[in-house]
Amino acid sequence: MGVRRLAFTAALLCACNPAEAPGQQPTVSLRMTGTPADAVVIIDDEAVGTLELVMAHGVALPVGVHHITLKAEGYFPWDKEVEAKLGSEPIRLDAKLMPVPD
Repeated sequence: MGVRRLAFTAALLCACNPAEAPGQQPTVSLRMTGTPADAVVIIDDEAVGTLELVMAHGVALPVGVHHITLKAEGYFPWDKEVEAKLGSEPIRLDAKLMPVPD
């Protein structure tokens, strides 16, 4: 899992198109919108940052099936399974967490 975490972290910081970076495994761009902005985005059991960070920079997903989770204090978690296919368009997700009632 360390290599995958490194790939996600590098993809968040890379200014180039990660799907075309030389010497790297093929990736598909994940773009997200939603609320709350401070929710933590977890991909395949690895926290990659806040929703705000992912909305601003996106994430390069390696080809394959991935489990995306958003968690925030006072909200129900949000889960989605996506498949990143070689050569596909960016994966776009809109995740609006629902508050836990008092």
